[in-house]
Amino acid sequence: MALSEAWVQQIIDREVEGVELVVLEEVGGKRQKTLRLFIDHMGGVTHDLCSRVSGAVGRALDEEDVFEGAYALEVSSPGLERPLRKRSHFEAQVGKKVYVKARVPIEGAKVWQGTLLRVETDGIVVEDAGRQAVIPLGEIGNAHLIYEFK
Repeated sequence: MALSEAWVQQIIDREVEGVELVVLEEVGGKRQKTLRLFIDHMGGVTHDLCSRVSGAVGRALDEEDVFEGAYALEVSSPGLERPLRKRSHFEAQVGKKVYVKARVPIEGAKVWQGTLLRVETDGIVVEDAGRQAVIPLGEIGNAHLIYEFK
């Protein structure tokens, strides 16, 4: 059984309505694996919601015997500077400040911090200090919101 975001999302959908798996991270070594799930919900992410998702996913992981030995399962909100991984994540954040690190230089820079202007068919447009860059979705290595305190 191969662990994937799609598989985990299916488990969540079966037991908890309206929860989106934003990011799945698998960290640690053979002795101790940690599986981190960052989830979102229109009504907000509560402790009870995290507990329900943790129970559903934990039971499925154990039933499928996904990990050899012990593992830790962490379920939480994506936070104020939520990761942006999917097209839909970017579409929901148009007009906001973002941090984007490209895998290769785009317009001479790998890191862009500025306003997400729009999402195009195969990329996003970010304005950073008066410069605009079209960054292909496939070239984005890391991206997240930049929370602005007001």
